[in-house]
Order: sequence, then C-alpha cells, then structure tokens
Amino acid sequence: MGFYIVHTYTGKERKVKEVLEKKIAELGLENIIKRVLVPSERVLKVKKADLIAQERKLYPGYIIVEMEEDEEAFKLVNSVYGVTHFLGTRNKPIPLDEEEVKEILNQIESSQQRVKPETPFTKGEAVKVISGPFSGFTGTVEEIFPERRRVKVTVTIFGRPTPIDLDFIEVQPI
Repeated sequence: MGFYIVHTYTGKERKVKEVLEKKIAELGLENIIKRVLVPSERVLKVKKADLIAQERKLYPGYIIVEMEEDEEAFKLVNSVYGVTHFLGTRNKPIPLDEEEVKEILNQIESSQQRVKPETPFTKGEAVKVISGPFSGFTGTVEEIFPERRRVKVTVTIFGRPTPIDLDFIEVQPI
C-alpha cells in the first residue's frame, strides 16, 4: 500500500475526490484504494468586516491517493474527469516515501486542529484607514499580528510619521 500524488485540474480537487470515491464504492475496490485526500487547512478570512473560516488547499492541483500498486487502480484513477496524471515516470507512478507521507499527514492534521488567520496585508504595503479616529489617512504596513488580527500602520500626522495599531477591518489596501 502506497501513497501516490495525482495531478488534477486546479479547482477540481474536491470534485475529483467525490467522483473517485463514488467509483471506488460502485466497483467494490475499497480493498485496493483505501483513501483519497485533498490536503487543506482552515484559515480565517476577513470579508466585509466579518471573520469567515474557509478551507485553503495546501497543494492546489494535487490530491493524494492511498492505494495498492495495481494496474486496474491506476486506470480507474486516470479515467476520472479532471485527473491529468500521476506523478512519477511516464510508465509507472512513484509512491511517496514514508517520511514524506508522515510529514504531509501531520501537516493536514495540525492545520485542521487550529484555524490559521489569513493576513490580507503584506509588510510595506500602502493602506488606507477606513474607520475609527484616523479614517481617511493613508500609510504603510510596518508589522502584522495575524493571531490578533491587528496591523501596525505608520501614518503621517502633522508632518510626522506616527505608528498606529489597527484591526484588519479598519484598513484596506490601496
């Protein structure tokens, strides 16, 4: 039993997983193909002043299939719409090493347990303050604190650069 990386059309990973799992159940191949994974992590995004938890794919365009090295299984996976190919040589897919598998599974498990805040800004980015006492001021991002959903912005007040600490929803990129 090995883990194989399958290249899919980007954005079709979930659909490929669903179709593949359905075909496995229909054909009774659960003993040959154990599981299909779409490595992803949960992130918090700020949208219109709301905090929304979303799934973000760790490896867009790829899924991982745990299966036996079987010609019928390879053909089944390749027959699913959205699958382009297995990673490996032209004639034979190459399974992942044990160490690589452990690393990927740990990454998936740890990212599902904690929700990682997504930072909508980068250091040095120009932003505009849209609410609060400094509304209308523009400045640059100096520091980002994703776990607190805050950003330190330097704005010019009375000709002097002044750092202010703001929430993600109080600023927007210019």
